[in-house]
Amino acid sequence: MRSTLILTALSFSFCWGQAADECKPSTLNIPEAKYPCVYPDNRAMFRVVAPDAQKVTVRIGRGFDMTKDEHGVWSVTTTPLVVGFHYYSLQIDGATVADPSTMTFFGSGWQNSGIEIPEPVDVDYYKAKDVPHGRVSQQWYFSKVTQRWRRCFVYTPPDYETNVKAKYPALYLLHGWGEDETGWYTQGHVDQIMDNLIAAKKAKPMVIVMDNLNAVKPGESAAIFAARGLVPAPGQAPPTPGGRAPGQGFLPAGGAAAPGTQPGRGTAPGGAGGMGMGRTTFTEMMFTDLIPMIERTYRVAPGREYRAMAGLSMGGGQTFTTGLNNLDRFAYLGGFSGSCGGRGAAFDPQTTCGGAFADPAAFNKKVKVLFLGIGSVEGPGTKTFSEALAKAGVHNVYFESPGTAHEWLTWRRCLNDFAPRLFR
Repeated sequence: MRSTLILTALSFSFCWGQAADECKPSTLNIPEAKYPCVYPDNRAMFRVVAPDAQKVTVRIGRGFDMTKDEHGVWSVTTTPLVVGFHYYSLQIDGATVADPSTMTFFGSGWQNSGIEIPEPVDVDYYKAKDVPHGRVSQQWYFSKVTQRWRRCFVYTPPDYETNVKAKYPALYLLHGWGEDETGWYTQGHVDQIMDNLIAAKKAKPMVIVMDNLNAVKPGESAAIFAARGLVPAPGQAPPTPGGRAPGQGFLPAGGAAAPGTQPGRGTAPGGAGGMGMGRTTFTEMMFTDLIPMIERTYRVAPGREYRAMAGLSMGGGQTFTTGLNNLDRFAYLGGFSGSCGGRGAAFDPQTTCGGAFADPAAFNKKVKVLFLGIGSVEGPGTKTFSEALAKAGVHNVYFESPGTAHEWLTWRRCLNDFAPRLFR
């Protein structure tokens, strides 16, 4: 395919009765890029300059084929998209690429473009405000378990630099499948959420450690963490067309949404978030390398009473795998669209989640908060699991994000509800 310049430009849409000047640039665009843009009714307009291309599609939601004008500019206006963050990409004559008019975000194992469909103006819990701000820094360390250098991101609260005698509790917060340690910082807005909660005195100041869930020892396969659609080695066939559109669930060839998904939303529950998705190597690495490094490097209070762990989707599964097997190390556990239950099997406190709930009184004495969060569109599994736990006498908190599915808006809302419950 001849090299193609991709950029976004101006368009006009008549069919929905809104003028082009009502379409506001996405907040995730690069400086001065006016497109993609978002209409007040949450439709999005995309424009691509690709005069030599034969077919161009925007891979967001169910996917939208674009139309080329006489100047070689392709355009499309989508149907209304759900509020929140969306990964998207462009498909130009079969090649999937990111749109250079936006910042890129790591998801589904590769760098995607992103567009933010804004919530109502009065929803500002993850927006920057005129409050004291903490800091997010990157921290490199060598893992004896994986025999590799690893990177985590660490949030320190606003008073960390000035309150030099204080020691802080720590939350270890994990991303989901196909993402990495940047996810909570870039897609999740963890720093704004925490700054605003702390300023409002709704949450305790804490250190938040965001590490990479993808950990393997030398010789172990990392295939489970790899992106679909990677370029094959010479002589090997490329992947079957279709596959998974980033952040959109599993799409068969032809682009129709798979059962259990809705356009622009995530996978149905059960994709990556159960006990079986937790890896023992990560647990070993966490206790051998990560936690000791954090407690040496930062003013973090040691001990289970000052330690929490949570994660989204596959990270929630890892949280329950690690946490439930090590209750002497954690007093707070949270699963956002991912845990060890609610996946169809009947609940039995003696066997579910490895029998972690067999003695409810002992469990309740150790775990101060067991948090189960989910988007309302993801199905009833998590709610059913929460109710079964409560019926068995296991204390837990159930949180449901209205109108959202397996997506970052669900997980931002989960964190905003979970963090104030910690270290009380």
